Amino acid sequence: MDRKVMLLTGGTRGIGRKIADEAIARNWFVSIGARDSSAQKLGIAPGDGEVVSYDAAKGGEGDWVAGVLARQGRIDAIVACAGIYDPASIVTGDDDRVLHLFEVNVHAPRRLAAAAWDALKVSGQGRVVVLGSLSGKRVKSAGSGLYSISKFAAVGLAHALRHEGWDDGIRATAICPGLVATDMGAAAAGNSHALAAMTQPEDLAKVTLDAMEMPNTLSQAEITINCQLDGIF
Repeated sequence: MDRKVMLLTGGTRGIGRKIADEAIARNWFVSIGARDSSAQKLGIAPGDGEVVSYDAAKGGEGDWVAGVLARQGRIDAIVACAGIYDPASIVTGDDDRVLHLFEVNVHAPRRLAAAAWDALKVSGQGRVVVLGSLSGKRVKSAGSGLYSISKFAAVGLAHALRHEGWDDGIRATAICPGLVATDMGAAAAGNSHALAAMTQPEDLAKVTLDAMEMPNTLSQAEITINCQLDGIF
């Protein structure tokens, strides 16, 4: 099978859904891991993609990878878009809440990369994309502090995977947007920005696929994107 295969978390809505659409338009087969069974109604043609049961907070990455390899025979990319935001204080005493944030934003992408690693090596042009955030590059407010440290870790994960896989042709990229016109972006912006003034998710999807489809000799370790003037970003 010559068609490249992508595993995508967070692909039923927002940025992830636009990445799925863009990938399919570029002739990728997309396997979306999703908790919500209603995601089966996304309208993706069976020849273009699938939705499998997956919860980033609970694991199961090995089963997902094994199933895709059995059905499609290859894995060329993983894209980790699933993420959660928690406005809790950085000094909260609720360890379970903090651990849940890191489980979804950091540990799940690492486990998925580990499960798919051998297949990515076989590809020779394996790609890993971690959807970070500008909150993984700077802490903008006290209210974003806890989320920020999880995204700092996610960005670090992308860099670590890039080093780990370099000699095997695996390239990893951290995509770090600011405000994006999604439900999460609208909540983060409050009343400060209209959706039309934010980065559009379909444009971010194009940037993501462009980075993934670059040759091994043109690796982009990080891509920072913003819709507003914000320090060096």
